[in-house]
Amino acid sequence: MLPSHKKAMHDIAACRTAKLGGHVYRCEDCGQSVYVYHACRNRHCPACHTDQTKRWLEDRMCELLPCDYFHVTVTLPQTLRGVCRSNQKLMYKLIMKTAADCVVQLTNEKKYLGGQVGILAVLHTWTGDLNYHPHVHLLVTGGGIDNQGQWINCKNKFLVPVKALSKLFRGKFRARLKKQAGGLFESVEPKTWSADWVVNCKHYGSGQTAVLQYLSRYVFRIAITNRRILAMDDTHVTFNHKDRKAGKWRISKLTGEEFIRRFLQHVLPKGFHKVRYYGLWHPSNRNNVRKLLNRFVLAMIMANAISGEQFNPLTQLQNESAENAQPDENKPRHRCPHCGGENLTWLRELPIPRMRSP
Repeated sequence: MLPSHKKAMHDIAACRTAKLGGHVYRCEDCGQSVYVYHACRNRHCPACHTDQTKRWLEDRMCELLPCDYFHVTVTLPQTLRGVCRSNQKLMYKLIMKTAADCVVQLTNEKKYLGGQVGILAVLHTWTGDLNYHPHVHLLVTGGGIDNQGQWINCKNKFLVPVKALSKLFRGKFRARLKKQAGGLFESVEPKTWSADWVVNCKHYGSGQTAVLQYLSRYVFRIAITNRRILAMDDTHVTFNHKDRKAGKWRISKLTGEEFIRRFLQHVLPKGFHKVRYYGLWHPSNRNNVRKLLNRFVLAMIMANAISGEQFNPLTQLQNESAENAQPDENKPRHRCPHCGGENLTWLRELPIPRMRSP
């Protein structure tokens, strides 16, 4: 078992328990003590990262462009999954980088778009029933900047042909795997390089709404959430999942060992970034994106379509957060689990218990 797997198990088991310390409050309504424990903040924990997600979304909202967006999905074939599972850092990096490079190469061709697009890539490794299924989701701007620095929009809600993207991805992935890891390349079944690889590309929508739907649906998703676990006893875990092909919800019942095995398949290696940016959204191009966004706003203001304050995505997000998400200063963050009261008084901090030596 990898150290990252052991750490994920330890952190999730200790999350919001006395092992991580916390705070003690007194409920003034019923007089009971209320214990609030700290979160583990492990990126694979299903109960953490709400505040972190909000801050990340605010940062990304500053870079949104008022254009169409496309959702591209690239999947590794079944014959490569064994190699991918045993060499995760190399293979995950390879699939994300190759998929993004293929989209950039095709969109740069004048017969398709003729400009540099922005790409946000997210790695997923699971199916609904927690089986191993590595694939990459890419959010792609429906337009790009040409060699003269001018913006070009895609036409007729079309980005690139799927068949051409699939063949290009297969060829590039084969060449890079052979160059970077010849031994792994030799272990792959030869029929892998002649079979059709699954690639999808669909128009996702326009503007902020499309991007927010994508970010909330794909970027911070983990293999399973607490609400999908229906029952648990000393031997089995029962959870539901959606069958994409049938369009129905299914129920699976697994032994505890099998459930943990499936979950740990999707714990990423230490230090691996599952969200990456390419093209216009690469960190080196952030200033260019802001200039481009200002140009869009200026053009729309000149056309009397909107006001500058009206278009600013960050301002809108902050206003919505102030109205809907941020609590009142006089309102407590927690409720009493005994009576449901909100009149809590802080008493003391609970330190993290010190581990004794053997």
